[in-house]
Amino acid sequence: MKIRRILLLLVLGLVFWAGGGGYGAWAGVPIPDLDIGQGGHCVADPLYMRLNHMNLLIHQRDQTVRQGIRGGPYSLAVCVDCHASKVNHSVLGTSRNFCQGCHEYVSVRIDCFECHSSEPRNTKAMITGQSRVVKESLK
Repeated sequence: MKIRRILLLLVLGLVFWAGGGGYGAWAGVPIPDLDIGQGGHCVADPLYMRLNHMNLLIHQRDQTVRQGIRGGPYSLAVCVDCHASKVNHSVLGTSRNFCQGCHEYVSVRIDCFECHSSEPRNTKAMITGQSRVVKESLK
């Protein structure tokens, strides 16, 4: 009886392992083609961030609101600064934009940007010709 349980667990483990655990491309589900902006090295492993970014953002929010601690590696502004698209300079706008594309993929509503900016804080390097004309006319 004990050997049967061990064999059953072994077979189930192999089936689970061969199927990739039912996660993303390993499970045969296409992963969205996202514009990750600057990308590069994130504050944590991408898989960890996919699963835990909301908890990190909520913790950062609580520290900011309750203790006055602003900034830090898990602030929404840091995410936007790195992941804003080089095309429209935002994390929203199309299904390829980092936040919008991923949240559409998993059918989750984003409410962060009802109050927060979806564009990076430092956009000097991203100013287009048209926005430069507008900026000059305001001086």
